[in-house]
Amino acid sequence: MQVTLQTLIGGLSLGAVYALIAMGFSVVYRTMGLVNFAHADVAMIGAYAASTFYLTSHAPFLFAVALSIVVTGAIGLVIERVLRPLENKDFDLMLIGTIGFGTVLQAAATLIWGTTGRAVPSPMHSAPLEFFGLRVRTYDLMVIGVTMVSVAVLVLFLQRTKQGAAMQAVAMDHDAATAVGIHVGRSNALAFAIGAGLAALAGGLVGPMLYVDSSLGGALGIKGFAAAMLGGFGSIPGAVVGGLAIGVLDSYAAGHFQGYSVLVTFLVFTVAIMIRPTGIFGERTVSRA
Repeated sequence: MQVTLQTLIGGLSLGAVYALIAMGFSVVYRTMGLVNFAHADVAMIGAYAASTFYLTSHAPFLFAVALSIVVTGAIGLVIERVLRPLENKDFDLMLIGTIGFGTVLQAAATLIWGTTGRAVPSPMHSAPLEFFGLRVRTYDLMVIGVTMVSVAVLVLFLQRTKQGAAMQAVAMDHDAATAVGIHVGRSNALAFAIGAGLAALAGGLVGPMLYVDSSLGGALGIKGFAAAMLGGFGSIPGAVVGGLAIGVLDSYAAGHFQGYSVLVTFLVFTVAIMIRPTGIFGERTVSRA
């Protein structure tokens, strides 16, 4: 029983990172109906940037992560601005454009940081907490706590601010939003910036948990994408539930199936999607094509 609970706690901390990635996917999708395939590589840039500020500039860890959010937020604005002329004109080309940006970001990471990855030490130096025979790393608790705060801030932003309401109006009806004076391009740019910021937050937090290199984006992206699908693409609560579910499933599979853990994780994910194709929260699919 203790082993099971220990695995659960470890899975929740990694699942919180997947939830942040899934939220970034969902914010852009619910606003534009677009899957941003550069999202995973933005997370990788965020991880590199946060580790650089933390290890090289010796900035406090959370401040280093905040700086990386600013960097990737600017990248998100650039991506949206380049793709804006294609909005409501050539949806397929927009998708290809996000893939192209991902390739550019991978090349940029190699040029700036090289091909050698880096290990990021944990910023929490206190001993693990012990209760009921379980040992819980304080850093795992910090990751879960930061994710909870991020979810709360995003939900409040979408529900209580004019900018958030405008983004949701654009998601529901692009033409109607334009007719009532909402600046659609500005809402889309904000969605990309928020999505990129969430990616950087995930990348920065996962640095002390995984090895930071150019392949990190692929590892985070595919599971974050699976989490978004499992929860219901475009649903913020779904992204959180899906991320935690994928994290826990991944943790249990790694503990029981070792080398076959990824296979087991995605077999279970495939069965779940076959049973409920729209995901757990099952929001209606958005289409701008």
